[in-house]
Amino acid sequence: MLITYILSGFGVGLLVGMTGVGGGSLMTPLLTLLFGVTPSVAVGTDLAFASLTKSAGTVTHRSRGNVHWPIVGRLCMGALPAALLATLALQHLGPLNPAIGQTIRYSIAVSVMLTVVAILFRSRMLAWVNAKPGRQLQGRALSAATITAGAVLGTLVTISSIGAGAIGATLLVMLYPKLSPAEIAGTDIAYAVPLTAIAAAGHWWLGSINWMLLATLLVGSVPGITLGSWAARAVPEGFLRGLLAMTLALVAFKLVA
Repeated sequence: MLITYILSGFGVGLLVGMTGVGGGSLMTPLLTLLFGVTPSVAVGTDLAFASLTKSAGTVTHRSRGNVHWPIVGRLCMGALPAALLATLALQHLGPLNPAIGQTIRYSIAVSVMLTVVAILFRSRMLAWVNAKPGRQLQGRALSAATITAGAVLGTLVTISSIGAGAIGATLLVMLYPKLSPAEIAGTDIAYAVPLTAIAAAGHWWLGSINWMLLATLLVGSVPGITLGSWAARAVPEGFLRGLLAMTLALVAFKLVA
């Protein structure tokens, strides 16, 4: 079983390295469906996993000037309080209760499908926004929308561990269409670090992190992400994203069925 966990971490890391998305969207359902991990434990462990891996990504993007810190600040204004409130709600309801576990399972399925939509239609969304520059938010309206988006993502990530990647990046594209892809990625990763760290701390408090599982996943994911980043130059991005979207759609169907 230990080797299987390491290989799973490697496989998810490989795909994330090649496509930039799919970490939580794949890891949490994988732990739940394939290994029978309790949904709340799968979410908590994946959040701890994400906080560590995204920290390394933030350092790299910061060194390259890809992080827009004012946007990170606005996202965190909404996301961090929402993560705390969602954690308290889980504690009140009982995260290890079977009924709550089923609710988390359905939340994961919804989050996965939102990720599929984000992957498939991100370019069309961006084209639509750029075609209607007069409708783009500015000033206080833009700040309020960013904080609201952060609150939605904070709740979604704390409950399901999914949303900080593809969904967060897609919302940034919609709100800030002038940012380059590298800036979108860097800003998205940077705000996700404190969000996943707080959400992971909340799940630690709730007792829903499997530390041995986390360690084995990291052993496999680090070389997987590294290799995937190199392979991304040789494999067509459209093919990879289509493959990822199809895989996630099947995962969501299995979670609901």
